[in-house]
Amino acid sequence: MTALRPVRGTKDFLSDDSRKRRFVEDCAHDVAVRAGFAEIATPIFEFTHVFARTLGDTSDIVTKEMYTFQDRSGESLTLRPENTAGIVRAFLSNNLTQQLPLKVFYRGPMFRYERPQKGRLRQFHQIGVECLGAGTPIADVEVIALAADVLARLGLKHTVTLEINTLGDTESRSAYRTVLVDYLSARAESLSEDSRVRLQQNPLRILDSKDAGDRAVVAEAPSLEDHLSAPAQAFFAEALAGLDALGIGYRVNRQLVRGLDYYCHTAFEFVSDALGAQGTVLAGGRYDELVRQMGGPPTPGIGWAAGVERLMMLAEGCPPPPRPIAVLPLGAAEACTALALARELRQEGLIAEFNAAGGLGKRMKWANRINARAAVILGSDELARQVATVRDMDSGTQEDVALAEIAGRLSQSS
Repeated sequence: MTALRPVRGTKDFLSDDSRKRRFVEDCAHDVAVRAGFAEIATPIFEFTHVFARTLGDTSDIVTKEMYTFQDRSGESLTLRPENTAGIVRAFLSNNLTQQLPLKVFYRGPMFRYERPQKGRLRQFHQIGVECLGAGTPIADVEVIALAADVLARLGLKHTVTLEINTLGDTESRSAYRTVLVDYLSARAESLSEDSRVRLQQNPLRILDSKDAGDRAVVAEAPSLEDHLSAPAQAFFAEALAGLDALGIGYRVNRQLVRGLDYYCHTAFEFVSDALGAQGTVLAGGRYDELVRQMGGPPTPGIGWAAGVERLMMLAEGCPPPPRPIAVLPLGAAEACTALALARELRQEGLIAEFNAAGGLGKRMKWANRINARAAVILGSDELARQVATVRDMDSGTQEDVALAEIAGRLSQSS
């Protein structure tokens, strides 16, 4: 019989991994909430058109990576490969257009069928923020600063570098598109098959290509920087000035692009060389056309997302789990009293683990294995005297303590 195993690209989060994942997510949540970003949770699957419509029919995500299936009613559904589209769908479905600016934080699993790599799984987890309704450069600065604060909270302030670029406004991108198509058309035979299709449908997507041949062609392509309108240049300059004012360091990377048409102005990534080829830790950008593309009113937006698994690999300062108290009745007659005592300890905010199985020696070994700081032992003699033996698991010293006083005593020593 073949041993049961997880599906390729998925993993079980056992105790230590779950604790570190929660640490990463909770740090981000705390920083976001302090900045006025309320938590939102959307379904892990949506109608397929929510993603196909926003990510583009020629994107790798839509054509190769989405987990799409038909439900019993014949509807095409897709496990979310990212969450921005779902947030915008929720914004429109719940008629939140009168609550702008809308600032939200999210966390949860995403799904992409791609080759598993270090820090990249087929079911992976993300944290992210979206800010809808704020179209000024200072909104970009706030969102980037929030990302920097999250990474600093995780101990990564000196581990990551902020790279930033401008994608320009509609006027800039339209002018650039014409020049780019002329350049790429003359070199179409050197492009990958996917990029030759994109050349006809969405040439800016070629700038995102990971194909080595495409990247060689793109490396010599005309620069978007040379086609920026005056307002686009001013927008970017103001965003950079805001980062300077906050003391947030950055590196302008003119190769940093987003191929989808709804992206504009600021694009940014926090990168690290500690992850090998997969160096992006957190990525974001402005998407002023997305809400309108999804059928809503013109609404500016900016956000970012970060892979939790990657952050777990880099994060520092995750505290060790708190040490529990082991509550050990010696017989069936003492079990209920011991369990009531364990519940009292828990109500006092302590971690109390209860074990009524096996002999005392076996249970003391168990108490050591769970790294208990104290063991509360209750036998028939102790029960008759309404006391329990409290043993310090580090020093080995022990004393009898009245049952009514144990919770207070252990709370003081925690």
